[in-house]
Formats: sequence, structure tokens, C-alpha cells
Amino acid sequence: MDLDYGKCWNSPKKDSWKTVLLLAYQSLGVVYGDLSISPLYVYKSTFAEDIHHSETNEEIFGVLSFIFWTLTLVPLFKYVFIVLRADDNGEGGTFALYSLLCRHAKVSLLPNRQVADEALSTYKLEHPLEQKNSSKIKLLLEKHKSFHTALLILVLLGTCMVIGDGLLTPAISVFSAVSGLEFSMSKEHHQYAVIPITCFILVCLFALQHYGTHRIGFFFAPVVLAWLVCISTLGVYNIFHWNPHVYVALSPYYMFKFLKKTGRNGWMSLGGMLLCITGSEAMFADLGHFSYAAIQIAFTFLVYPALILAYMGQAAYLSKHHPTSYQIGFYVSVPESVRWPVLIIAILASVVGSQAIISGTFSIINQSQSLGCFPRVKVVHTSDKIHGQIYIPEINWMLMILCIAVTLGFRDTKHMGNASGLAVMAVMLVTTCLTSLVIILCWHKPPIVALCFLLFFGSIELLYFSASLIKFRDGAWLPILLALFLVTIMFVWHYATIKKYEYDLHNKVSLEWLLALGPSLGIARVPGIGLVFSDLTSGIPANFSRFVTNLPAFHRVLVFVCVKSVPVPFVPPAERYLVGRVGPAAHRSYRCIVRYGYRDVHQDVDSFESELVERLANFIKYDWCHTHGMGNSYNEDDGSRSGVSSNECRLAVIGTAALSGTPAFELDESVQPASVSVGFPTVESVTDVIEMEPIGVLERRVRFAIDESEPDICPEIDVQLREELEDIYTAQQAGTAFIIGHSHVRAKQGSSLLKRLAINYGYNFLRRNCRGPDVALKVPPASLLEVGMVYVV
Repeated sequence: MDLDYGKCWNSPKKDSWKTVLLLAYQSLGVVYGDLSISPLYVYKSTFAEDIHHSETNEEIFGVLSFIFWTLTLVPLFKYVFIVLRADDNGEGGTFALYSLLCRHAKVSLLPNRQVADEALSTYKLEHPLEQKNSSKIKLLLEKHKSFHTALLILVLLGTCMVIGDGLLTPAISVFSAVSGLEFSMSKEHHQYAVIPITCFILVCLFALQHYGTHRIGFFFAPVVLAWLVCISTLGVYNIFHWNPHVYVALSPYYMFKFLKKTGRNGWMSLGGMLLCITGSEAMFADLGHFSYAAIQIAFTFLVYPALILAYMGQAAYLSKHHPTSYQIGFYVSVPESVRWPVLIIAILASVVGSQAIISGTFSIINQSQSLGCFPRVKVVHTSDKIHGQIYIPEINWMLMILCIAVTLGFRDTKHMGNASGLAVMAVMLVTTCLTSLVIILCWHKPPIVALCFLLFFGSIELLYFSASLIKFRDGAWLPILLALFLVTIMFVWHYATIKKYEYDLHNKVSLEWLLALGPSLGIARVPGIGLVFSDLTSGIPANFSRFVTNLPAFHRVLVFVCVKSVPVPFVPPAERYLVGRVGPAAHRSYRCIVRYGYRDVHQDVDSFESELVERLANFIKYDWCHTHGMGNSYNEDDGSRSGVSSNECRLAVIGTAALSGTPAFELDESVQPASVSVGFPTVESVTDVIEMEPIGVLERRVRFAIDESEPDICPEIDVQLREELEDIYTAQQAGTAFIIGHSHVRAKQGSSLLKRLAINYGYNFLRRNCRGPDVALKVPPASLLEVGMVYVV
């Protein structure tokens, strides 16, 4: 799920048919690896214990009918034709739906409707006319904070189930593929051989993750293509050789006949049938790596027919042979002459399918971390050329240990299938619920349309979910236990993050306090650049006042840095840095808001430091050349507008192209060309920040200034400008210090027992045993200055 075969190809309307076909071919190894290997274990899981087929073949035909209509309704109709259209700037997945909802309604618990978010070309909000015609459902969701919390928990639950799927899919797919060895050895030897071989393959699979999937990615698509050709050819052979009339089972009549005959056991067997759609969520999650047309073509014209033929072929074979429940499996329908080649292709395909879900797990954990919903972990970018390929060491080894533990603990396809099926259906139910809200809030369709979508697909998924849930003691307990554990961790971390932000917001220092610091108070300015990291987009953070109190000196050039995650998948590099002054030019203090999307990977500190200095220099040139003589400015400290020309309050987006007199991008063409700034009001409470709308006409008064390589582009650059630029580069040569708060969070007196347990023990335990902010920001230890901070929340 983590392979990005060219973000520039993400506009299907502009793609040629050759490009679309190439993307469709490449998507086979990334998107459909998990879905295509499901024939290995579906029939075996379905007939594990609950049902036994008779001579009339009603059970076989009923199972085939369920598989056919499930594949048709859920992956084809729901995902390909509906859900794939609910993209967030071309991106898909649970977090894409959530960010889409947060931009169209005030339902986020994080402060994500600030001007720093909306000053982006990818941040699309509603048209004013649409805001006036807001639905009652939107107003209800925005009014009650409990709905915001419930929505977040729903998203976190879906995320945790994806992680659970990343744990279970490698185990069941590799185990099912290796189980084909049973036909070449005795039953006793088979039991002792399959487990060690499966564990060995899993260890190798996880041990190779740190190399990055781009090194073996070219091998994925041919393997899955070969596997799809293999199972469809076997299906056609079995249909014509054993039962050409198996197509009658495609009638829905056999589903009702199956349930009527088998009763409760037939309903319980649905937990095995639903495995035929495991991996369908990948079509939506990996939308950003390919295109809508490519995924649609690959599934509709290749994957879907191949899977239907494979299942029909297995049913045709079983309808004539009636083996025992233990003997039912994929390999019984494979002719003995080609069994070994099929076994090898199956093992390779299972490895590819496992690789896709592991990469997807890394990706969704990185997204959770960027939105403040997961403890900090080290994220390694494994490819310099392909964006989005990441590796998380801690998660990788934890997944490997748990994967092997599942294989050793369950030892059969039945229990693994029960666990995997419940995780898959939980993710699909979450997607159905979120898509229903998107239909109302983002597509502005009548609520009845969303209700029909929810009831139709939700009822199908609830039927399968209930069948999986009834098998709680037979393996389904694992994803539930894992989800509860992870949701607790993620929610506690998110809650503490919000409380820390509120504390910082209420304890920030005024601009006057900073400007008053000087030699008269015994404060010295030392050479170098001081980068003060904070979550605040305005004001002076409390950790800096604590730093100056304990060490009465700060650097000659001071930059207040806010690394901010915005509710968009990617932030264009040209729009990443929002730069402004803090105080007059002589104070040499600046503010820099560095914005990342939830799928962006933060760059290394070396490039960050050099880019930051470059953006500061470009901002200084731009500010001196273009902003002197402006009639209006916006005062950051008191939120008021004045008629005095001032540089300390303007924030400009500084890009990477060549600076010119004509801005590269403008959000509102109706604004006069002189408007090159955007105001950040100071707020009185966290509620104002979370629900803040841009003030007046300033909400679109942003121009994207672009870089300049030539120093003499403005002929009237005066001495003060040259001095300021020289101070910046001199300070860079003297060295850079990263000032980061080292926090300890404590629940305030009178807090409930649950809050004290969550904050004092849960959050602090996670903070001590996870990566620090210096590791997440990739700060070199020699340049790190940590300021101890106690947060009473």
C-alpha cells in the first residue's frame, strides 16, 4: 500500500490510455495482492466445522452464490463505483475520509481550521452558498462535542482494525500457501513442517522491510498477474472438466436455500465466506498511489473475473468429489501435474499480499502520528525517489513477533480466518459510516441518499460482522482485544496532546515581554540561530520563557518554529513554509510555521535547517522589497488592524521558485495585489482556536512569494537589508540550537480517577518509553537544548 508510482499521474482526466493501463498493471502488486490470494483459504474456512455438504450440492452452490454476490456488491459496487469517489485530493483511506469531514464541518478535536491551514491550495472549503444551506445533520454534529469524540473513536477503531489486519493477513496467507505441502508428505510430517516453514518465511519477510519495497517492487505486479492467470485457468479447467453447470449457483436463490437448510450453522459459516473480500479496503487506501481509472479497470476487467472463475472452479470440483471438511482447500482442486508450480506461485503471491498490508500498516501509523493520535515512533524514508515509502522499526518487529505468535498459537486456518474476518468487516463498517457522512456533508446529497447507502451496505456488512463476532472464543477475540488496547493508547495520547496544547495556549507570553528582554535585565544575545519549537502559531511559548529564566541569554537570531499537521494529504513544497517577523526587524526574531499533510514524511534535519535559513533570507528580501509603504497591517499580538506600516505581523508563504514581482499563486483574485500577508489573531481560549474562522477579508489575503537566487533583483535594497541578511548567514555559520520542551504532564487536583490514571500513569509511561520529540524532528543530539516543563492539565 505504500508504493507511490508517480503522484503526477493522479489526474485520470489528463492521463492517456497507455498511462492508465500501465498504472492498472502496476496496481496489481500493490492493491490486489491481499484480495487475490483469498481463494487459498475461503472454502477451507467456510467448511471448517459448521456445515457439511451433502450429495445434492446445495451447500456448495449456496456458498458459491454468497461469494459471488459478496464480491459483486462490496468491492465492485460499493468501493469501485461509490467509495473511490470520496477521495481527499486524490487520497483514500480512513484518515482521508476523516480529514474531508473535518474540513467541511467543525468536528475535529484538533485546531485544524486556522488560517495556517486554509492558506493552502489543497485546502478546499465549502462555497459560501453551501455554508448557508448547511444541513441539520451538520449543525447537530458541530453543536455537540460528544459527536466529535465519537467520530474520532470511530476513526481510531477503524485504524486499529487495519493494524490488526496487518498482523493477521501475513499469518493466514503464508500459512495457507505453505499448507499445499500436505499433498507431498504424510499428515504427521505435514503438521511439523508447515509451522516452521511459515515462521521462517514470515521472519524473512519482516527482516527485509528496512530495505524498502522499491527495491523489489518491480517483482510484485508480475507475481500477482501470474497468480491471477493461474487461478482463472484452473477455474476454467475445473468448470469444464467437472461441472459445466456450476454457473446456476450464481442465482441468489441458492443463498436463501442455503440458509434455510443449514440454519444457525450456515449463518456462522458466513465468517469464512467474508474472507473473499479481505483486501478490498486497499483499493481505497491506495487510491493516491495510482488513479481512480487505473484501479477501476484493474479490478473490473482482470481481478474480479479471475476471482469469480477461481471460486466457480473450486465449487465445480467439490460438487463432484465431496471430500471431508479437513480435506477441503485450494490445493485439492489443483491437478497433481501442476501442483508444485502452483504451490511456488501461491507462496510468492502470499508474500506479495503480506508485503502490501505491512506497508499499509506503516503508512496508517505514520498518519495517526502526524495527527497526534499515536505515540512518537521513528519513521525512516526508504526511498529518495518515490515519496511515501516508509519503514517504522518498532512497529515492524512488534508485528513480526505477534505474527509468529498468532501462527504458533492458532495453528490452523479456521481460527486465523475468524480473527481476520472480524477485523476486515470492522474496517468496512467504519468506511461505510464515514462515507455516509461524506455523502451529506461533502457531496451535499439529501440525507435519504446517505441513509439508503448506509442501510444497504451496512446491513450486508453487519450480517457478516455478527457471524464473525459469534466466534469470539474461536479466534475473533484477538482483533477485538488488540483494537481495545490500541484505541486506549491512541485516545489517551490524543487527549493528553489536546490538553498540552490548551495549557500552552493559556500560558503563552506576550510580545511585549520578549521585546523588553535586553542588557538592562542582564539578558545577553549569543551568536547562532535558536530554533524554539512549539505547537503555537502565535504568541511566545512558555518553554522559551522558562529557558530565559534559567539561562539569561538567547541567540542572536531567534526563530519560533511550529511544525503543524494540516488536514490535507500532502502540502506542496512551495507552500510548506509560512514565515513572518516577531517584533521589529532589529530584534532578529521570526516565526516559521512548517506545514505537513498527514501523508507527508518529514525531511532530515540537515535539509530542514538549510531550507529554513533559505526561506528566512527569501522572506527578508521579499518583505523589504514588497511590503514597505503598505497601508494596512495586522497586529499579531493584539489582533487589531492598524494603519502603520509594520513588518512584525505579516506572515507570507515562501516558495522555492524564482522571486519575481508577480506572485506565483493567489487564493482570491479579487484581493488587491498589495495584499501579501495573512493575519493570525490571538485568541482567548482553545475553543476559539479550534473553531476559528479567518477574520474578515483576510481569510484569502495570501500570495505565495517565490524564491530568488539573484541578490540584486530589487535595486533599492538598502544597508539595513544587507545587514539583516548578513546576520542570518553569520548566525548560521555560528551554529544552530534546537530548543524543545521536555514535558511532564500531571492531572490537576480534583480530577477524576480515570483522568488521573490516563494522564499520570498512562501518558507519562508512553512518553518515557517512546521516541522523544527530538527523534521525531530528527534533531542532532549535539544541537539539542531541552527545557523541562510541567503541564498541569
